[in-house]
Amino acid sequence: MRMVFFGTSEFAIPVLRELIAVRHNVLALVTRPDRKSGRNLKVSPPPTKVLALAKNIPVYQPQDVSSRESAEYLAGLDADLFVVISFGQILKKEILSLPKFYSINLHGSLLPKYRGASPTNWAIINGDKLTGVTVIKMNERMDEGDIILKREIAIGPEDTNITLNEKLSGLGAEALSEAIDLIASNGNIDLEKQDDSEATYAPKLKKEDGLINWNEPAIAIHNKVRGLIPWPGAYTHYEGKILKILNTGVPDTPFCGKGIKTGEVVDIIKNEGILTHTGSGNILIKHLQLEGKKALDADSFVRGHRIPGGYHFGE
Repeated sequence: MRMVFFGTSEFAIPVLRELIAVRHNVLALVTRPDRKSGRNLKVSPPPTKVLALAKNIPVYQPQDVSSRESAEYLAGLDADLFVVISFGQILKKEILSLPKFYSINLHGSLLPKYRGASPTNWAIINGDKLTGVTVIKMNERMDEGDIILKREIAIGPEDTNITLNEKLSGLGAEALSEAIDLIASNGNIDLEKQDDSEATYAPKLKKEDGLINWNEPAIAIHNKVRGLIPWPGAYTHYEGKILKILNTGVPDTPFCGKGIKTGEVVDIIKNEGILTHTGSGNILIKHLQLEGKKALDADSFVRGHRIPGGYHFGE
């Protein structure tokens, strides 16, 4: 099977490795241009580019994948299949129709649930217990193509966006390999149309999505902390500075004292964390990071910063 792989982020790496390992003919990697990143704004290549170059796969990095120049380049590759995973650009109909068989996409949710840019984040934020991956035949509408196959996986109570992405990436590599085998053996495979009435959306995250509302229940804040790692991160304010909350827990027995404000420190429990009141129950802050400083466990943070009982986060 002659294919072109479209992918940029770490999520796409296990799939690209799998395709190379089973000796599919990966004609080229199409990925985003190199970008400045990190504190020093050093120009860095996408993770997929590093792998492709190490495996002697040609790399194409268009500013606009749907431009006339890109269309001519991609048509000249004479591919059977386009495989698109975490690429970062929209492919127009003219591009999607170039391969002999299909343009297919691996999406990190059980479509039609969580169409959009941030499915794993929102699955955790919303407290879901189950998610998975879906392989679709792409059309010009984002994440709305016909379904080739789905695979499910449980979301663990301690999963974060990082760990869930790692699990889905591995599961996705298996699912996509299976889908490609189906296409190779039978070009006209049975497809399942998505039920648009059941569609939900996972919009791209914004910095302000990370701001903690202490009036929310403890479990909702805990899920936000898990779901927003590494970016934008869940955060509050401490003495006028941004304070990222990196790891939390929800005690089995919530504190229900009268007169306690939401966001107020109830207790500092050695070797456990900073117990803080919420709109429903308490949350235990275990690891945190003050703006411009390194991440610390709660004990270390309290030794260097004044947080008396009754201190109110967010003010």
